Amino acid sequence: MTNYAAKEIKRLMGKAIYTLDMIRDGDHVLVAVSGGWDSMVLLWFLRERIKRIPIEYRITAVHVDPGFGANTAGRMETFFSDHGFECRIIQSDIGPKAHGPDNSENPCFLCSRLRRKLLFEMTAELGCNRLAFGHHKDDLIETFFLNVFYGASISTMLPVQEFFKGELTVIRPLYLVDEGLIKRYAMSMDWPEIDLGCPTAGSSKREEIKNMLKQFYMSNKKIKGNIFHALKNVNPDYLL
Repeated sequence: MTNYAAKEIKRLMGKAIYTLDMIRDGDHVLVAVSGGWDSMVLLWFLRERIKRIPIEYRITAVHVDPGFGANTAGRMETFFSDHGFECRIIQSDIGPKAHGPDNSENPCFLCSRLRRKLLFEMTAELGCNRLAFGHHKDDLIETFFLNVFYGASISTMLPVQEFFKGELTVIRPLYLVDEGLIKRYAMSMDWPEIDLGCPTAGSSKREEIKNMLKQFYMSNKKIKGNIFHALKNVNPDYLL
């Protein structure tokens, strides 16, 4: 099963990068590593890929400690050091700030926004022209429903998105990969899943969407694939 998961992740990630021209020769890629298995798998396979392709690029792992007091900075620094990754650690207070009394309704949105701001600043400091996130297929589907239910918009994450007039490109090389495949590989590697200490973890709107979708997936195994393909098969003539 480990070999199958590794082969599928490599195949799907390679397809995404090649088809959408995500990484080019000489790029410096900042890999945002939250501590979740998805971003750790992304970091691992981006480095592994360098050995198999005719181009070279540099990767730097960056972890933002949200400041909940769980010492994620220390644990992620140990992981990076043990496995020989170039890294930077950002200590912050974005978690408590996003969960303040003035923002009790949507702390996840603000926390994500503040984290991205810090990562953008770090890309400029390091001279990176690519910022890679570990978002996978399930994330794109869940984001679509979050935006419909709570944002009143039909949209989701983009696999490739340019910022600052093209000076920085955000990429999501795992966007074709199922979350279950990522979990299987990470568990086989016996990696720890770093707990950020977030007080709303497990009870967010995203978690509600995830649980709702699980019920649909259990009723029909084709539903996830159909939703994902629908994101690329939009008919604007039949939208208001």
